Amino acid sequence: MAAQRPRQEVSAWRPRIPGVVEVFHAHFTEYAYPMHVHEAWTLLIVDDGAVRYDLDRHEHGTPHDTVTLLPPHVPHNGSPATPHGFRKRVLYLDGTHLRDDLIGAAVDRPDLRDPVLRRRVGQLHTALAHAGDELEAESRLTFIGERLRSQLRPSVSADTPRSDPALARRLRELLDERVVDGLTLDEAAGLVHAHPAHLVRAFSTAYGIAPHQYLNSRRVDRARRLLLDGRSPGEVATATGFFDQSHLTRHFRKLVGVTPGRYAKNV
Repeated sequence: MAAQRPRQEVSAWRPRIPGVVEVFHAHFTEYAYPMHVHEAWTLLIVDDGAVRYDLDRHEHGTPHDTVTLLPPHVPHNGSPATPHGFRKRVLYLDGTHLRDDLIGAAVDRPDLRDPVLRRRVGQLHTALAHAGDELEAESRLTFIGERLRSQLRPSVSADTPRSDPALARRLRELLDERVVDGLTLDEAAGLVHAHPAHLVRAFSTAYGIAPHQYLNSRRVDRARRLLLDGRSPGEVATATGFFDQSHLTRHFRKLVGVTPGRYAKNV
């Protein structure tokens, strides 16, 4: 009987999100990384199994409930800590959200047990996997960066949510104007002269929904009308600002409960 070959599954891409150098997903059963360095910050979550690694001559591990943040320019390695290997999702981040003055703190405590942070990183990976969800990904990355900074520098706590209805209204008006064209979080923040994190918080506090959810809701509403007019799902996707028909289908089914094709079947 032939020996089972080591499993190596890898996917990598560069999303259109400021601050993200690379997204890297991998499943390794036996492969071990030698000592190496990265120019970027490495934000790692393990979905199955565990990884053991050395950083600054100290051994660490990454159970599934941990978020690991490895700083740039500091040597580290990595190998499976369980017989069946590990499955991981990694973001390589530039200095947009994490400055070099946080490197020392990350070396001292690279493994962060923070369920909220862990959930947010997973949600960001989901958003990054789908073209067209850039506004959601940018918003989630902004809050992740903020939470990481507060973890590494506890004295610098994150802003507490506060009401800013005028700012929220300006963003809503901007989203209403750009339903089809869309916009990035950085672009919106520049247009209304606000910090991205404060902008998303103000909107969510005022309306009980995140900006990307509001935008997708407006697009789906338009899609419903066009489908009832007899337009095809492919045409409707283009006309309402979705990246493609699959992007429309994903959000339409989430908000309406059925696919666009099934919705329009009785027209």
